[in-house]
Amino acid sequence: MSVNDDRGPSIDSLATDKAKKNDKNKHGGEALQERLAHRGCNTRKGAIAAVIPWPEHLFVVDPAPIITSVDRLQRKMGREVMARCPSQADADQAADWLRDRITRLRPGSALTTEVERVGGQFLLILRA
Repeated sequence: MSVNDDRGPSIDSLATDKAKKNDKNKHGGEALQERLAHRGCNTRKGAIAAVIPWPEHLFVVDPAPIITSVDRLQRKMGREVMARCPSQADADQAADWLRDRITRLRPGSALTTEVERVGGQFLLILRA
């Protein structure tokens, strides 16, 4: 195919862990690998981050990225504050929604949601 076609050839550069750790080796040296890819695939690669958006109907402040937090909790255990809410009702509604999303994201996981009252606000906590 033509290089202007989405199915045409393109060079895909992969930086290995060694290249990422070594500042002197950026975009050069043996740690950079190249391979042939479709132009369309190479253009779209990494353009869309995996995100579960918090819905607009929930009243949450400073919401945490859900996928990142779930992955971290499954590796390290502990707890993470997922959001702040102005009222108990808002926090309970957000906790129910978050619990439903996590059961879809990681079926059978031992993650639980909690609501804690702290300093006039309510914290939505995810615990492993």
